Amino acid sequence: MQNIVSILHMSITLAIVEDLDEVREGLKQFISLNPDFSVLKTFSTAEEALEVIPDIRPDIVIMDINLPGMTGIECIRRVKSKSPSTQFMMFTVYENDEKVLEALKAGASGYLLKNTGLVQMIEALKELYNGGSPMSANIARKLVTLFRESEKEAPEKELLTKRENELLQLLSKGLLYKEISDRLCISLNTVKQHIHNIYEKLHVQNRTEALNKVFGKK
Repeated sequence: MQNIVSILHMSITLAIVEDLDEVREGLKQFISLNPDFSVLKTFSTAEEALEVIPDIRPDIVIMDINLPGMTGIECIRRVKSKSPSTQFMMFTVYENDEKVLEALKAGASGYLLKNTGLVQMIEALKELYNGGSPMSANIARKLVTLFRESEKEAPEKELLTKRENELLQLLSKGLLYKEISDRLCISLNTVKQHIHNIYEKLHVQNRTEALNKVFGKK
């Protein structure tokens, strides 16, 4: 019994906010098949989520943007102050620059499009839980394009080693930690250590802040 309780305690807890019944239930059923996750609650509106999420405090909330009534982005802004440890994964059809930046500024740490495969979604949720900022590749490219409107090299880049800069470039392409590990033929733990060092040197908390600091306009 103690082992069972321990396993349940270790599972990554989730909530899903999505107004389309088939999408919401499909996500819940698929994610629930994975023993690493526990779906605590699902919501069809931001208003319902705002009322309950601060009480149940899930590790991650999968959040749609276009909801009836309050938007997902506004919901994140309000929930963040009440449940700061909860991380948010956008799961939406929107890929325009304005929506992406607005969601990230509101407090989202990941951004996936709804054409993302379910297996990739599981990997992205694990990466988010472990401190990453997973994004669909074209979303990451959009951000890099925005950050590189000026091609000037940021002074912060000089703080990083050649290998750390190499990892940062791969992060900017939207690669997951496992994909970076495979690409560079290094262990997953080594990748995580490099990422940790990058964040410490740049005094940032996640991928978006790191890319902004190195490639963004001053």
